[in-house]
Amino acid sequence: MAKENREINLQVINLIAKGTRIIGDLISDGDIRIDGEVLGNLDTKGRLVIGVSGLLEGDIRSKSCEIAGTQKGSLYITEMLSLKASSSVTGDILTGKLSIEPGAYFAGKCTMGEESDENGSR
Repeated sequence: MAKENREINLQVINLIAKGTRIIGDLISDGDIRIDGEVLGNLDTKGRLVIGVSGLLEGDIRSKSCEIAGTQKGSLYITEMLSLKASSSVTGDILTGKLSIEPGAYFAGKCTMGEESDENGSR
């Protein structure tokens, strides 16, 4: 039983609600949803969701990512990046797979496949 208490529950979602503004870097082992503002880099081993009202200004490193809001900075996604129709992304992307809905805005360079350079390594 003692072992169970020490394990991290990766099913918990960290929520940054609308009206909340965080200045600084975020690091997490679990999933994160942003409906507020984050000004800083984000690194998670889980899934990141940026809601329609969400804003992230900084680099993102995550396993998978879905963006419906605004993101400014580089993205390093090991599995799947999904840009919804309401999204606005400005920055370079390095991802395994990419899905872009009609209406999404993207400005930058995109590279798909294995992460090979030092900046994108996880």
